[in-house]
Amino acid sequence: MSTTILDVIRTKRDGGALSDEQIRWFITGYTAHEVADEQAAALLMAIVWRGMTERELRTWTGAMIDSGIRMDLSGVPRPTVDKHSTGGVGDKISLPLCPLVAACGAAVPQLSGRGLGHTGGTLDKMESIPGWSATVAPDRYLDLLEDPGAVICAAGDDLAPADRRLYALRDVTATVESIPLIASSIMSKKIAEGTGALVLDVKFGSGAFMVERNRAAELAATMVELGEAAGVRTAALLTAMDIPLGNTAGNALEVQESLEVLSGGGPADVVELTVALAELMCELAGVDADPSAVLRSGAAMDTWRRMVRSQGGDPDAALPVAPHVETIAAEADGVLGRLDARHVGEAAWRLGAGRSRKEEAVSAVAGVRWHRRPGDRVSRGDVLVELHTGDPTRLPAAVDALEGAWEIGSEAPERVPLVSGRIG
Repeated sequence: MSTTILDVIRTKRDGGALSDEQIRWFITGYTAHEVADEQAAALLMAIVWRGMTERELRTWTGAMIDSGIRMDLSGVPRPTVDKHSTGGVGDKISLPLCPLVAACGAAVPQLSGRGLGHTGGTLDKMESIPGWSATVAPDRYLDLLEDPGAVICAAGDDLAPADRRLYALRDVTATVESIPLIASSIMSKKIAEGTGALVLDVKFGSGAFMVERNRAAELAATMVELGEAAGVRTAALLTAMDIPLGNTAGNALEVQESLEVLSGGGPADVVELTVALAELMCELAGVDADPSAVLRSGAAMDTWRRMVRSQGGDPDAALPVAPHVETIAAEADGVLGRLDARHVGEAAWRLGAGRSRKEEAVSAVAGVRWHRRPGDRVSRGDVLVELHTGDPTRLPAAVDALEGAWEIGSEAPERVPLVSGRIG
């Protein structure tokens, strides 16, 4: 009996489990534009409401991988390991992490994306480096995994093309917030890139995609299961995103902060998370190294410089600087009790650091720098944040976005651990 889209929709709508044949038929048909958007949207909404079994999700993810190529990294002489973050404010961790893990002896095939909304994109940050290109030819890609040992670049159109179509449809049909659909979207691309091991940084809190920790843990466990089932050694860290990472959110601003980390300084939380992820990546890759010692040695900075040059960038060039900077000062004496990550991320977005649609350009110079963190004592008149932009007409909207972003009280808040658990 032949499969039809109406049968597929009805099965899931009524709470049934889709057969492997139905799933593969749908993914193949939608990727080939043989299933209409409205019909695919109906199925996605049914999945949001009804969920998926483990067997359905594995088949769905496998069909998305099979919609394109699966890269073969078996010829790379180093063990391969990648990292994926679910996104947050000030999350520049990939920038110091990739050269650090490469300096430890692994190869890091980091196929990255661009930012959307209040969370920044790794490629947007890297493109603020003069001359740097996100495009790397396939044969060159393999060479770079050997030396310098890490690549940060855009994924090709032939990598999980089903996900590209489905993600765009989910974005406009309110079907994003489904753990099976999120997990399959992320893992189809990461498995298809051919890495031998994968570390997931799954964030929770006000500035994260998953606000609640238990939902983040469910997503992490689902992705770890998919990775392991596909033969990729996979583990996840659950990390807090109520407070933005580091001291900056924006593109060139975050590159500068990453350079501080690679130089042996930088914000303590950025260093802590970079090292924690590097240790787990080395463990899964089977590399015997001490990332903290490697970072202190300067070897990661040397690798960074080779990475940037290998993709056309100039590691010695000055980063772009915003022509317009406005400061906001504390209005009272006391202790900073809160700095809300989502408010800060939305302010950076309104300044031009992010985009509301994928086709929009972003500003390299736009962003936010904060001078105080929760628990710090402040005096009236102290600068709390700086707003950086190339377009001063954007400043009022950014100021509005920061309304209610912080509180000044009499006591320091309870410190929430940055890394709160491991799965896998």
